Amino acid sequence: MNVKRLAYTFYLSSATTLLAGAIAAAQAPGAPQQPGMPQSPTPPGSSMPGTTPGNGPGAYPGTAPTGQDYAASSFVSKAMEGNMAEVQLGQLAEQRSQSNDVKQFAQKMVSDHGQMNDKWFKPVAQQMGISEPKEPSKKDKKEMEKLQSLSGQDFDREYISMMVKDHEKDLKEFKDEAQAAQNPNVKQIADKGSQVIEQHLQLIQQIAKAHNVDVGGEMSSTR
Repeated sequence: MNVKRLAYTFYLSSATTLLAGAIAAAQAPGAPQQPGMPQSPTPPGSSMPGTTPGNGPGAYPGTAPTGQDYAASSFVSKAMEGNMAEVQLGQLAEQRSQSNDVKQFAQKMVSDHGQMNDKWFKPVAQQMGISEPKEPSKKDKKEMEKLQSLSGQDFDREYISMMVKDHEKDLKEFKDEAQAAQNPNVKQIADKGSQVIEQHLQLIQQIAKAHNVDVGGEMSSTR
């Protein structure tokens, strides 16, 4: 056998073994990256730990939206819809009502609920990343359609009855949110709003009595 050829074959075999070992070591878990090797790209849409993904509920470093976040957002959105409805219903009552006390109450609804939306709820909604509703809820729109078909005393009685029921419901929701809210801004506007709504409820209850409108199940405003 040729001695030189045997030595050359042994040399190639050893070199191949060493190269295979080096590649295996480089691919082992936890092995340090070799100079010049490309880093793995960050998957699209992922964010680095500690970054803020957005401005909506739960958009804080390292947190996810909670039940409280969604509850506060829902309250603010519904309140804006309700305020919008009160303004539109008040404007309709100013045109259709034949009673001075009902018209004066309607004017107050337009003024107070318009300011509640513009000065209190819209700024907080913007901070929370909540879109401003474009129209009242389906329920409120149905109430408006019903009122538009009435006139005279029939209109007044229906409007008064609606206002008592709406303000009873709103007062409870605002008081509940004022107690439960963890967001200090939401807590503040819920508390302030409940005071305004309570005044409205007292007024419309007095008007209901003056017009002999039966509002069964009427809730005491001091409850």
